[in-house]
Parts: sequence; C-alpha cells; structure tokens
Amino acid sequence: MNERIEQLVRDAHDSGDYMPLIEEIPYARMLGMQVLRLGEQMVFHLPLHPDNIGNPILPALHGGVLAGFMEQAAMLHLMTSMHSESFPKIIDFSVDYLRAGLSKDTYATCQVWRQGRRVGNVAVTAWQARSDEPVATARAHFKLD
Repeated sequence: MNERIEQLVRDAHDSGDYMPLIEEIPYARMLGMQVLRLGEQMVFHLPLHPDNIGNPILPALHGGVLAGFMEQAAMLHLMTSMHSESFPKIIDFSVDYLRAGLSKDTYATCQVWRQGRRVGNVAVTAWQARSDEPVATARAHFKLD
C-alpha cells in the first residue's frame, strides 16, 4: 500500500489533480473537498453543501466540519510537501474559531512550520470571502512514519 500512496502523492503533485488522493480519504471524500493549485501554492476548497450546516438560523457551517476540513487540508499538505509514502497520523489538533463560517464556500491554505524526523507541524488558515479575514486558524501535529 505504501508504494501506491507514494505514487498517488507523486502523481497529484506532478499533475495538479488531487482527486485520486482525496478518494483514498473517506472523510475528505465525504466533505467533497477539492484542491486548487495556484503555481506551487495549494488552496484547499470546501464547497458549500447543505449537510455541512450546523446552525440553520444564521446559516453557518458546523464547527466540526470546519475543523475536519482544516485537519484534512493539513494532512494532505504535509503529505505532498514531503512526498509521503503513507498517511501521517494525527497527534494533536487545535483550532481557533475567529468568526462564523457562513453558508459559503470555504478555502484553506497551509504552511509546514517544522518537520523533524518523526513529527510534522502544520499551520492552517481558513477563510471564505477574503484570505485576510480568516474564519478559523489551526495548528496540527502529525506523527510521520
């Protein structure tokens, strides 16, 4: 399986088509997560879906959906940046909700802060209308195999 995952990561990075890799992750697939490539930058996209609404009065995204999207984005970003041959295992995930994630498409970008031999740290910023007005930020720590 490791060789297959490594090939999927390599193909996704080379072609810019991340769907075969996303299809291997059940939760990312269920969310309908997508990846947009802007040069070397990866922008993660969570399309609006009625099942992702947690507060129908506002309406606003469910906080768990937003956090799950950000966690999956962090994992995919780490995998592609290190050309991983396996899925990193989550150690810790901390999210700061900054404003309501309204009923709109949501985007996220990631940055690997430190990548040691066994642990990778990723910062995630999620926004909707403007990248300089984030709806949430997160920090993720992953165990690398």
